[in-house]
Amino acid sequence: MFKSTQIKIIIIVVILAIIMFDGAGIIYILNLEKSLDLVQEKDLIINQIQSVKNLLIMVTCSFLFISIVIILFSGKIIMNPLSKLIKNAKLIAAGEDSEVQMIKKENAKSEIDELIDAFNAMTTGLKENLNEVTRQKNQIETLLLHMTDGIVAFNIEGKIIHINPAATRMLKITSKEQNFKEVFENLKIDINMEKEIYLENWTTTEKKVDIDGNYINMFFAPFKDENDRPAGIMVLAQDITEHVKLDNMRKEFVADVSHELKTPLTSIMGYTETLLESEYDKEVQEKFLNVINSEAVRMTKLVSDLLTLSKYDNKKVNWEKTEFDLGELVKECEQNLKIEAEKKEQKIECFVTAEVPLVYADRDGIERVVLNILSNSIKYTNEGGNIKIYVGFVYTDAYIKIIDNGIGIPEKDLSRIFERFYRVDKARTRAMGGTGLGLSIAKEILDNNDGRIDIKSIPQKGTEVVITIPTCQNNKSHI
Repeated sequence: MFKSTQIKIIIIVVILAIIMFDGAGIIYILNLEKSLDLVQEKDLIINQIQSVKNLLIMVTCSFLFISIVIILFSGKIIMNPLSKLIKNAKLIAAGEDSEVQMIKKENAKSEIDELIDAFNAMTTGLKENLNEVTRQKNQIETLLLHMTDGIVAFNIEGKIIHINPAATRMLKITSKEQNFKEVFENLKIDINMEKEIYLENWTTTEKKVDIDGNYINMFFAPFKDENDRPAGIMVLAQDITEHVKLDNMRKEFVADVSHELKTPLTSIMGYTETLLESEYDKEVQEKFLNVINSEAVRMTKLVSDLLTLSKYDNKKVNWEKTEFDLGELVKECEQNLKIEAEKKEQKIECFVTAEVPLVYADRDGIERVVLNILSNSIKYTNEGGNIKIYVGFVYTDAYIKIIDNGIGIPEKDLSRIFERFYRVDKARTRAMGGTGLGLSIAKEILDNNDGRIDIKSIPQKGTEVVITIPTCQNNKSHI
């Protein structure tokens, strides 16, 4: 449009120049012809006329040239910014706003520059808005990517439009091409998408399911589009396996405590009632009283162990960590239990490697652990059995290894022996005066002293227990 306008203006200027040239020449010649009667030097006048014509030609050509230059320059001033505006507008429309560059103004007072200002302001605003939207989008994507809960969104046709890794794992989704019906039919979950989406009250449906031993709590929430029409359904999946296990353990714990307290109390009440209702000789009375005392001692020990575990759980124990000789502590424990082993004609041997570094831990706590493990070895090793104790160190850790040739522990029970009140043989353990809390307490003590306990066992062949404790070389934080 602007180019055609330029051409028209140039043509008009040329025509005007030609008309002015011819007209001036004619008029001027007529005037000269009238003056010939007065001037006789015709040649001089003709020369003057020619000079005037040449002057007019030069002026006209100069005017024409300047006009053309002005028109072309003005067109360039107008067209360049407009071309840039068009180019930038196309880039923005194509979503390539990062390629858009601010347009420089040629004349601050022109309407074109006002348009440029408005466009630049719009471009800046769009960039800021797009950057903010992109930032929020990236934040949401990062959040969804690292969420432990699974989130998957289905559109109105049941196709997956968004899913995070947690949902893929929990719901066993192998492909994004799977639809709503396929996903939940594979999991054997009874859920109807249409029913959930078109419910009048738009409530969230909750389902708890077991998927390959994992307990998943699922929420189905329909969502709408910008026109307030049903657009699909969002599914939130939470893995509550640990919560369920903890809840089951809590229930088992309460049941076990109740049972452990009920058994001795029932025994005490029975013997007490018998003594009160009947007359027995002194020997029988002493027997009954010994049973009552034994049950009372067992119940006291149980309550004491429960209180100890409660303190560990609530972090109410002040561990008095000091440097001490682990070999000496083990020998003391061996001497304390030697009489108990001799009653069963068992042989206990203790081997301490020379130059075992001092360890840094709560001495009373470690002593309790060693006594518990060694006492168990004596209890569950038959008469005439052998128990060997090794004390040594590897790198910066000291260890105690207790090996017996006792009855052993079945493989299926090894993973649970540190659970509270768990017993491999409940009747035998109870008869021996055990509470079922000894190994739980031992593990808690070692965990709080940067140690560990590992148990290997073969039924009817024996058990090996390894206790590891950091030496002073390993644990320098106390220095």
